[in-house]
Amino acid sequence: MSGRTGPAGQPPLLARPLRPPSAGRAVLHLLLLVLGALTGVAGALVQPAWFPGGLLLALAAEAGLVVGAARAAGHRGAAVAAAVGWAAAVIFLTASRPEGDFLFAAGSGSYLFLLGGIAVAVICATLAPVRQPDGDPVRLGK
Repeated sequence: MSGRTGPAGQPPLLARPLRPPSAGRAVLHLLLLVLGALTGVAGALVQPAWFPGGLLLALAAEAGLVVGAARAAGHRGAAVAAAVGWAAAVIFLTASRPEGDFLFAAGSGSYLFLLGGIAVAVICATLAPVRQPDGDPVRLGK
């Protein structure tokens, strides 16, 4: 690490100690977790209705939620919270009950929704544009 300091004589961002999240950020992540779960349930209901279009609509809704959460909050943690909510709801819905009820049929659309949704969540959470740390406008890692 270089000996440079950040703005106003502060140590560089990576040298600062971690702080616990604020109450507002914790509430935001909880709301995004619930919104991700609602998006997963809605997508599970829409994707088999109009097969190719419903599947694309459900995956686009998930991508919009994950990228929108990251852009609105300014950090990837919000995108991860929304993606975890989606994945938890969808995985919960895949379990069959003792009565024999289930929501997902054993078809290609269901598997594309499950696996494609996980791939979309990972891609969008990883590539979501977020703000850069304070300091020099050069590329990080140089």
